[in-house]
Amino acid sequence: MTNISPGDVFDQVAKVVPEKFHKNLIVIGSLAAGYHFFGDNKNLQVRTKDVDCLLSPHIEAVGSGKIIVEKLLEIGWKHKTTGNFSKPGSDETPNDELPLIRLYPPGPKDWFIEFLIEPEEDHDGVQWERIELSSGYYVLCGFRFLRISNYKPKKAEAGIYYARPEMMVLANILEHPEIKPDKMSSLFEGRAIKRSNKDLGRVLAIARLSKEEHMKEWPDLWEDAVRSRISEKLYPLIKNAGNGIRELIENKDDMDEAVHTCNYGLLASQTVKTIQLKVTAKRLLYDVIIPFENRFKK
Repeated sequence: MTNISPGDVFDQVAKVVPEKFHKNLIVIGSLAAGYHFFGDNKNLQVRTKDVDCLLSPHIEAVGSGKIIVEKLLEIGWKHKTTGNFSKPGSDETPNDELPLIRLYPPGPKDWFIEFLIEPEEDHDGVQWERIELSSGYYVLCGFRFLRISNYKPKKAEAGIYYARPEMMVLANILEHPEIKPDKMSSLFEGRAIKRSNKDLGRVLAIARLSKEEHMKEWPDLWEDAVRSRISEKLYPLIKNAGNGIRELIENKDDMDEAVHTCNYGLLASQTVKTIQLKVTAKRLLYDVIIPFENRFKK
């Protein structure tokens, strides 16, 4: 993982993706949050290795994604070839054995783009979409709450779009209603970290960077997003959306992992202590999450 300037990466991506496809590409994750809060401030960088890009809407994602990826490969971007399932498959390769599309820009391999797909509205779980490139078959992955991340994205100065921080918060707490034991596939700055703690840590980092007056608007925005982007069959999950945060507050080891990911991730330029992040977690829970949950318990 390296420190990178969100503004520099946004500019680089916007220049190489054909303008007519800017609307189909939404940057999500820590880099999107970093751009929102830090912009082009060179002294406030984000420590990350991947730039998550969501292809949207679902009906156009594979077609526009294929054109975007082939264009990048044509001008010198390279597939990430390390890790499991790094080689392209054939038309007979099962979806779960196909590689994801991860591309390095020309030059130093400080970061790479990973392409994801907006899932269909009523899809419950992980959705896979095969994509055939000139080099073989790959797969696009879509998690069920990525449709929330794509709700009313913001337009960057460079012309591409990025997810609203508050929508990434909602998508992550819905995806992690409990702390699961699954670990990340690689070490996070020298430590094995639960994926839930990494994602919920980002939630708390965003909350810490957000202004209190803006956070008061989140329950309204969240309700609008859920009712317009998520199938009603998933509504029961909304009623206990904050359970993952509740577990994080109560478990010292899990909170310690979340602090670690914040200090070596989105908050790398302004590190926090455990007590500070716990205060942020409680503020988020009582001021935002509980009022939101109550709207779906009536």
